[in-house]
Order: sequence, then structure tokens, then C-alpha cells
Amino acid sequence: MSTPNFLLSNGKNMPMVGLGTWRSPPEVITQAVKDAIDIGYRHFDCAHIYGNEAQVGSALREKMDEGVVTRDNLFLTSKLWNTFHKPELVRSACETSLRNLGVDYLDLYLMHWPMAYKSGDNLYPTCPDTGKAAFEDIDYVDTWRAMEDLVDEGLCQAIGVSNFNEQQINRLLTVAKLKPVVLQIECHPYLCQKALITLCYDNAIAVTAYSSLGSGHTPYEKPGAYPLLQHPTILSIAEKYGRTAAQVLLRYQTQSGIIVIPRSVSKQHMHDNFKRIWDFGLAIDDIKAIDDLDCNGRFMTMKA
Repeated sequence: MSTPNFLLSNGKNMPMVGLGTWRSPPEVITQAVKDAIDIGYRHFDCAHIYGNEAQVGSALREKMDEGVVTRDNLFLTSKLWNTFHKPELVRSACETSLRNLGVDYLDLYLMHWPMAYKSGDNLYPTCPDTGKAAFEDIDYVDTWRAMEDLVDEGLCQAIGVSNFNEQQINRLLTVAKLKPVVLQIECHPYLCQKALITLCYDNAIAVTAYSSLGSGHTPYEKPGAYPLLQHPTILSIAEKYGRTAAQVLLRYQTQSGIIVIPRSVSKQHMHDNFKRIWDFGLAIDDIKAIDDLDCNGRFMTMKA
């Protein structure tokens, strides 16, 4: 069974399950992407800051050369990093991702975070006196306007944002010529984000969840009493349906219309994440039990 698509506000289809590539080592991601394409994945979530777009691109080119997929079959997302928020840097940053991925256009280009770091070659600039992040006073609205030009010029079919809150989304909606097509956020039972998701749906903005299985290897926070994949409530529901905890967590999101991008380099896990979440549905009581795990707990925090 192939994954269903989500119809975006620009009229394009976005597969509801993609392969996340954050923290996938460059030396293994090429084979993982090739395996994913063979399984049926067509949606790949990338970013300049992940440091592996060239290796993802190698896999895409190999599979296109083999005739397994065409560019039109793929849905490729990349993200504008914080050091490239100056409007005059946006196009070249996008072109770098295009060059690394080996394609002529992106299906979706996201502003990775609303805040700007100091421009320059260092992707994580710090203040010499404090060792904390070095920010730059660049309004994300100005960055967004430069991203709108990328759509007009054919470099991207759609643009969106990542890690924005309700206030930032509302402000963008009041000034944008092209409204965001997608918001990508951390979203899982410990961080349900219901109000933010409702705002998006009310404005025809699709939602992509990252860390939907938790984030066992996060260098940041570890919320909750248990890792999500080991929570007794999740394990009990998984046993009820004869599924894995991961499949329950992914179905919990997709059943609400949320796009998921689980990261894996294991062929078996990629297969199970892609193929085994569409032939069952969670009962309302089970969804309520998962909702009740919400503790506003984040795995991903960007500290100054």
C-alpha cells in the first residue's frame, strides 16, 4: 500500500509519510535513501544544516538514472538556515541546496527557525565574550519576502515555515503575499500543539510533525517519565492493535491529518513506518488516552 497524499493549498500533493534525514550520518544516508525509494518513499525531508544533502542527492540521482523514479515523482523539502536570513542571501542558500540535491527546484522550502543568526561561514556563530549564540537583527518578514521571490522564479513550488508559534504565524499571515503552505513543528503525545495546529488548519496550512516518535538521541531535552516508545499507555495500545509503539505514534498523527517524517536508516523500520500504519485506525478512547500524555514537553530547544 502506498502512502496517501495531503493536498496542499497550492494544489500540489505532499505524501503524508516522508523520510526524515536529521542526524542521519552522511556515510549511511545514501544507502538509506535508496532503500527508502525501493520501499516506496517519495517524500524526503532535508535541510542545509543537516550536512548530508549532497549524499541524499547522490541517492536520488542514482535512482533517477535507473528509471526507478522521476523528479516529478519526488517531493523534496529543504530549509533555509538561520545564518542566511538576510534577504540578499536567501536565493544563494536555496541554490546551494538545489545543487547538493542535484535538482532544479524544491517542492517545499521552509524557513528553519524564525530567528536569524549572525551571517557568515560559521553555521552556529557565538559571541566571543559569552559563548552564547550570536543573533542578527533581521525580521523574519523580510526573509519571507525574499523566499516569496523563489516561488516567482521557479526555484521552489511552495514555501513554508518551521518552529513558528501562533503569534509569528498570525503576523506572517497579515503581511505575506504568499501564505505559508506548511508549518513543520515538533509534535508528539508529550507536545500535542492543538491550538497551533487548529490555527494552521483554519488557514489552510498543512502541518508536518518532527520527533513524532520522541527523540531518544536528542542532545537537548528529555521530557516525560518514559521515552515515548516505552510509555506504558503507548505499549498497551500497541498490544491491543497488534502493532509496534512506533506504528501507533505515527497513526496517532496521520489520523489527525498531520504529515510525519520519521527518521530511520534501518530498512525494516522504514518499511514498517511506511507500510504498516494505514490498515488500522485508533479508537476515540485510545486517541484520548494518548492526548492525555501531553505535558508541554519538548525534545528540541534552541538555547541562546
